[in-house]
Amino acid sequence: MESVVERFLRYVTFDTQSDEESDTCPSTEKQKALAAALVEEMRGMGIADARMDENGYVYGTVPGDPELPTIGLIAHMDTAPDASGANIKAKVVAYDGGDVCLNEEKGIFLREADYPDLKNHVGKHLIVTDGTTLLGADDKAGVAEIMALCKRLTAPDAPEHCTVCIGFTPDEEIGSGADHFDVAGFGADYAYTVDGG
Repeated sequence: MESVVERFLRYVTFDTQSDEESDTCPSTEKQKALAAALVEEMRGMGIADARMDENGYVYGTVPGDPELPTIGLIAHMDTAPDASGANIKAKVVAYDGGDVCLNEEKGIFLREADYPDLKNHVGKHLIVTDGTTLLGADDKAGVAEIMALCKRLTAPDAPEHCTVCIGFTPDEEIGSGADHFDVAGFGADYAYTVDGG
């Protein structure tokens, strides 16, 4: 089974930058490429109602115990327009403390002095870029976590669970991710955004 990290590393290869100057939804057509891939992946897991609407929103339902509340999980697919989201060169590094060299050729470092929280991650593995692009963890990490859960809940040996509604949105980074979200059609009693630290 593909791990969360493997999924994440695959999802960040999609350039999904949103555009605050656009008046379309999604603000960039390229966001639909990841949306379509997620729908295909969900259908491959047996999520029969997986779909993308005309605005690039992705929905799907993992059926569960109808006696339990229906839970929704939401993440956004777009990345910020502040830095390039194309040609991301992600890598996993073992972090032993100090500064992390992201790009030796260009002299780009992730410096502990600039990011003091790094010291809380000594002995762990970090996923980083080469420093010339954003990574896209906001929020492709959330997308990867939700998709890994979907895979687990649709497996033949899945534990008993409630019905889980999945929603992936475009354009959150430019403040319009919820503008066309189909709340009524989503069908969750309670929903949670899988984003942030």
